This record gives sequence, C-alpha cells and structure tokens, in this order.
Amino acid sequence: MMEVMQLSRRVVPEAGFEEVFRDLYPRALRLAERMLGNRAAAEDIAAETMARALLRWDRLDPDRVAGWVLRVAANQAIDLMRRKGRTMTPGVVDLEDATTERLALAAALKRLPRRQRESIVLRYLSDLSEADTAAALGISPGSVKTHVHRGLGSLRAELGHDALEGAAHV
Repeated sequence: MMEVMQLSRRVVPEAGFEEVFRDLYPRALRLAERMLGNRAAAEDIAAETMARALLRWDRLDPDRVAGWVLRVAANQAIDLMRRKGRTMTPGVVDLEDATTERLALAAALKRLPRRQRESIVLRYLSDLSEADTAAALGISPGSVKTHVHRGLGSLRAELGHDALEGAAHV
C-alpha cells in the first residue's frame, strides 16, 4: 500500500514526489539563481516552486513535470525581478566560479528578448529537451527551435563563437 499524506483535502503520493524533489529542487534553484543573481531569493523561489508542485502533484503529467517545475521557477524569478526592479541586491558572487566568459554570457543573456532568453536558459542551462522546453513555455517545439536559433545567433554575434562555446559548457 502506498504511503500518502493529506494536504488541502487531497491525497498526494509521497514516494514519487520525494524522488522528483531530489532531482528538481537543485535544478529550480540553479535556474532561479542564474536569473536573479541572488542565492537567498533563488532558494525561496525553488522552495515555493516545489510546494506548488506538491499541491498539484496529482494533476501534473509525469512526463512534463520537469518542464512545469522549471517554468514555474522562471516565472517566479521574472515576477520578483518585476516587483523589485533594480532595488534587488545581488548575492555574493563566487569569483572563482564567475569566469569572465560566464559573466559576459549572463550580461548578453539579459539583453536578449524574453522568449529567446527563456528558451536558451531552459533548453541549455537547465538541460531540457525541445519538447519539455516547449511544454514549459506553452509554445510549439518549432517555436523553441526558432527562439533558440535567433538567440544563439545574437549571442554569437555579441560574444563570438569561441567565447559562447566556452561559457556554454560550464
């Protein structure tokens, strides 16, 4: 018999969620931290995202849960940036980890149009497939390909092909 817990008058299977949590919480945290540059805010967003996933666990498609979680984390980070604007204080940057190429990539990503930036972040920095990225963004896989192609073209033009390749594999 499967263990369950009662949450908001709904039955949620614990075992499946715990496995997903161990995999997706760190990914949601990394995504939010890359978007915000603030570890504490990213931890709050990752925790809130996983709480939302738990509340909707019985309604989430198991094949698309990763895309859903990362999209919710991205949306929350975007909402926080809109609310806080430029008043948000970035967290401490680890200078050993923050190479010049990575900092240049982060700055160039911020200058991309929203859909291109989201597509590239979900597809390459969060390691989602095109189908999962499309599901997370609510667009077709063909649109993901278009946004990624255009975004990578802009990044290559700004950073150069070698700089982009070096930063992307970090």
